[in-house]
Amino acid sequence: MKFALPRPLAVGVFAALAASTGAFAQQAAPMSSPATSQSAAGVAGADADNTRLNRRDRNDATTTPTDQSNSSPAVDMVANVRKAIVDDDGLSVKARNVKVVVNNGVVTLRGPVADAQEKARVERDAASVRGVTRVDNQLDIATDSD
Repeated sequence: MKFALPRPLAVGVFAALAASTGAFAQQAAPMSSPATSQSAAGVAGADADNTRLNRRDRNDATTTPTDQSNSSPAVDMVANVRKAIVDDDGLSVKARNVKVVVNNGVVTLRGPVADAQEKARVERDAASVRGVTRVDNQLDIATDSD
């Protein structure tokens, strides 16, 4: 037996259910005392996010993916560097997903890698591509929480 509500009633039931679960209504955050928020901060640890990296990226001199040229040679070089990195079977998934930015033959590498050896290996892969004049290795060694 199939149970169906008349359409206006079904919409009303859905709206009431959604409102009660907070899907449509924004609920205020619970009030907490200073002692509660301090203990929660102590448990979470200091700088549990990527604040250090965000501060670095605010610097206008830092190369970010938005600095990538859309010229055909630059796009081709990015593709060739990406292929060299992805084709290296000894790299972790993180290393294969690093950001690659090319401007005037200079390749900038950004993102996390597993260790110092992998950082050097990604740089070597990028430098091996024809037309690369310099590699700016800004790769970060990932921690267990990354």
